[in-house]
Amino acid sequence: MKLKWILSAVVVVVLGIIFIPMGYKYVFERSTGSEAVNADEYEAVATFAGGCFWCMEPPFEKLNGVSEVLSGYTGGDTENPSYNDVSSGSTEHIESVQVHYDPDVISYETLLEVFWRQINPTDDGGQFVDRGYQYTTAIFYHDEEQKKAAEASKEKLAESGRFDKEIVTPIREAKTFYKAEDYHQDYYKENSVRYKIYRSNSGRDDYLENTWGEDLKVKIPGNYSEEELKEMLTDMQYKVTQEDGTEPAFDNAYWDNKEEGIYVDIVSGEPLFSSKDKYKSGTGWPSFTKPLVEENVVTKPDPGLFGTRTEVRSKKADSHLGHVFEDGPEPTGLRYCMNSAALEFIPKEEMEEKGYGEFLYQFEE
Repeated sequence: MKLKWILSAVVVVVLGIIFIPMGYKYVFERSTGSEAVNADEYEAVATFAGGCFWCMEPPFEKLNGVSEVLSGYTGGDTENPSYNDVSSGSTEHIESVQVHYDPDVISYETLLEVFWRQINPTDDGGQFVDRGYQYTTAIFYHDEEQKKAAEASKEKLAESGRFDKEIVTPIREAKTFYKAEDYHQDYYKENSVRYKIYRSNSGRDDYLENTWGEDLKVKIPGNYSEEELKEMLTDMQYKVTQEDGTEPAFDNAYWDNKEEGIYVDIVSGEPLFSSKDKYKSGTGWPSFTKPLVEENVVTKPDPGLFGTRTEVRSKKADSHLGHVFEDGPEPTGLRYCMNSAALEFIPKEEMEEKGYGEFLYQFEE
């Protein structure tokens, strides 16, 4: 009995150590007001609202090219609002995150792809367990270029067929962003126990996994570690794309593929070639007369024992794809001799669903 009492006391003490500091901050420090952020001080800024800002920080903070993610409030006119002000719904502000990034490392378009995979864009009453206007979604653009990119991204999502309801996430001009109280910043790190409990019960993860499935993680070149690449690729795919290897002729996935569709980079998903330009070269590797998207293909000299060939690599992922030779048929006279292991084939019937609907014109009668 004494041992049981001692164990109970220990549990109470441990729980107190964990939760009392959190409770103190939650009750006494959460209404101290916010601080305006000058976006002009940063090289590039993106602002998104996706419900609880605690949940919106982690997906962006882990990306290469992102230097900082701030939790805060924007969209309204109230100056320096506090958490209590915003969460009560008494202001026109909504919980948001401001992403500071290097556009030479990661694009705004990629940030948009990540954003869509964190929210329910068909819900105009809040997000998951958090209800009310202050928890709704929005994309806040900082210039016309961001506005056009956001509109195009939203249209692409709407046309993907992934959602059976209207995409209601608005695209709005950015207003003053107010950095939230300090205890909200990196909350998922500083208060990991409370955050995990909240997140696991919010319904967000279940919804995202059910909605996106295997497409939940955005393929972002440069954001994969060597270990992650080895986990996501087969041994042959890794050897070809990362170690400039060559797969066996006549013993690969696409050398004799006759289906209609497009071929994309296995790492990044960037579109590379079309079945319309594929022909039987007799070499045992998939061969094409030209790229589908010229700018996604990079060529460079490849010196070797028997002379210099022209290597072909993908632009975004920098994957080794194969080589190009000047012995192909008309109209180009070129033979883009690719490794199947560097490619993923998207059948015509799946192109719209997987976000490649813009290339369906290739197969119109």
